[in-house]
Amino acid sequence: MKKLIGILALLVGFAFQSNAQGALKFKKEKHDFGTIAEGVQATYSFEFTNTGNAPVVISNVQPSCGCTTPDWTREPIMPGKMGKVTASYNSTGRPGNFSKTITVINNGSTSQIILMISGSVKPKA
Repeated sequence: MKKLIGILALLVGFAFQSNAQGALKFKKEKHDFGTIAEGVQATYSFEFTNTGNAPVVISNVQPSCGCTTPDWTREPIMPGKMGKVTASYNSTGRPGNFSKTITVINNGSTSQIILMISGSVKPKA
């Protein structure tokens, strides 16, 4: 009987643990730089909070092209804590409108989150 109770306790413990899930909630998922001069390195930091009940790890951040460089919080984000994903757009040689995506890959409840930056690059005179 004690073994049966012990096994049941283990199963209930695993069930509660499997429900533990982190969740990244971004303050905003889109940023418009407006009009920037050609040659400017436009940078924006997307801030987020882990609103879940387990740590979240961002395993990769993938920009849609080589003109955008990402950086992100590399350590596990504990529940209730904040982090950021920074996107830098290199406008050199890219006059005109732009719209780029940044895919955040993580172990949270939404495993892929798409962020977007946009704007217009004013050509050099």
